[in-house]
Amino acid sequence: MMKKNVLKLIGLAGILLAINACGEGTDVVDSGTYQGVVKEVEPEKTEIYVETDDNKTLELYFTDQTILTQNGQAVDFSTLQEGQNVEVEVEKVGKRLDPISVEILD
Repeated sequence: MMKKNVLKLIGLAGILLAINACGEGTDVVDSGTYQGVVKEVEPEKTEIYVETDDNKTLELYFTDQTILTQNGQAVDFSTLQEGQNVEVEVEKVGKRLDPISVEILD
């Protein structure tokens, strides 16, 4: 009986580890302005992941109100590419970060 319980616990621990390993490992920061590098672009979700200068990973889902610019001009989401330097202004809403503006710096 005890052996069965131990095996169940080991199995449950393995499942939990697998689920945790699938996450992006993102961070929630205070509202404000941050600079970093685009690590991933997901066009179908209008979502980007930005690694900030202090090694935090921000998961940003664009809203209808998000302003995306490059060289002072509004640009389309398709302009975003991995490796670009960006400055993002975010608003913390609970455990979510809403991007107010994203400026492509290069």
